[in-house]
Amino acid sequence: MAVTDDATSRSAADSFPTRTLPRPEVRDLPDPPKKYRRLIGPGIIAAGVGLSSGEFVLFPYIASQVGLIFVWAALVGLVTQYFLNLEIERYTLATGETALTGFSRYWRHWGLVFAILAYFANLWPGWATSSATLASYVFGGKPTFIAIGMLLAIGLILTLAPVVYVALERAQMLKVAAVILLFVIGAIVAVGADAWSDVPQIVTRPGIPYEQLGFATLLGALAFAGAGGGQNLVQSNWIRDKGFGMGSLVPRLVSPVTGQPEAKPSPGYIFEPTQQNLGRWKGWWKFANLEQLFTFVLITFLTIMFTSLLAYSTVYGRDDLTNGIAFVRTEGEVLAERVGSWFKFFFWIVGSFSLFGAALGIVDYTSRLAADVIKTSYKRDANESKVYAGLVWGLVGIGIIVLAAGFDQPLVLLIIAAVVGGFMMFLYSGLLVLINRRSLPAAIRVRGFRLGALVWAFLLFGTLSVLTFKDQLGKLLG
Repeated sequence: MAVTDDATSRSAADSFPTRTLPRPEVRDLPDPPKKYRRLIGPGIIAAGVGLSSGEFVLFPYIASQVGLIFVWAALVGLVTQYFLNLEIERYTLATGETALTGFSRYWRHWGLVFAILAYFANLWPGWATSSATLASYVFGGKPTFIAIGMLLAIGLILTLAPVVYVALERAQMLKVAAVILLFVIGAIVAVGADAWSDVPQIVTRPGIPYEQLGFATLLGALAFAGAGGGQNLVQSNWIRDKGFGMGSLVPRLVSPVTGQPEAKPSPGYIFEPTQQNLGRWKGWWKFANLEQLFTFVLITFLTIMFTSLLAYSTVYGRDDLTNGIAFVRTEGEVLAERVGSWFKFFFWIVGSFSLFGAALGIVDYTSRLAADVIKTSYKRDANESKVYAGLVWGLVGIGIIVLAAGFDQPLVLLIIAAVVGGFMMFLYSGLLVLINRRSLPAAIRVRGFRLGALVWAFLLFGTLSVLTFKDQLGKLLG
């Protein structure tokens, strides 16, 4: 129900800057969910998109070299991202706006900065290429051609689905289910008793094996466990499309071909800090915290722990392993010797599908961020669904050109991706403090240990950005 008291309306929205966007509309916060099941999804998408090369290659590779002593870092990284995701969600729950829109209220071009950085980080279609490589182990064929076909399939899925979020959610839920099935079967037939007995080392013998692996590899694994870069920011868009809080008042992103157009949104919303609205806020905030904890954090940590345990059980101590997709092939061959050829192919199929799901999510979030920025800050009369579709096919087209030109992990693009991801998180960790301290009503502003978590993230990703840049620059110049 809209608020009609003009004085109250002015006070409720007065803290929002209006240099670049109009003040939000004052509305009552919708009722929180009584049954959680129908709103569970954004955390699973975050876990599904985040389960990519880090979970299938980087952490298992570390376990193959030094054992389980560094798995603790995944939990530290995930907890850091848990608090980041919730502060991104805080702003959207309260306003229906994305965090990028909140940033853009203070400087019009903040959204554009992050959209460009996300594009730079994802210009090389690494996840599609890795997925295609694993598929070629099973079905044969040239990975380049398979990857091009996958990119075309991603473009079609994201632009023909009537509601984009629904298609993405179903794909990621299927992916997570496949990974869980791999866990169950692998735990029974592939992981030996000795490896299971060493699991307590995760907490009893934590270590930082920098001499063997280098700081950049270890810090990268810690910081980007689960998600990283622009993916965290798109939590705003995903919870809005799912109907969390004030996001339920904002139209969802639909296909320009098969979807039904919805009404244009207002610049944003905010609620009066009345007792009734604050009671509703507590319900939404509790649900958001639980949804992220038991989907994103739990699923991702269990995945990292299991894939690390599987690598530790099968290839620990071998000196012929590389930190790349070839590692997964070697691991599969050892699994075939240990369990049977059927498990090797099952392992590669699930890995390929998992990396395809990551590629699907990456193309979605990169295009979704950019479409939101264009619609909000530059072309308010534009059809966001059409802008999104154009950006999807633009990114798919760039990926195809890169692959068709014969580039194989172009060094410059990999360096950009490594540096940009950490730099983005460094920037928005600080900006989240700004929008969640200055724009929101005092009763729901970030404070206490959650504010401390943002400061920790700011320092962590700032340090990571500097160390990664120095490491990659040294390799380039060397």
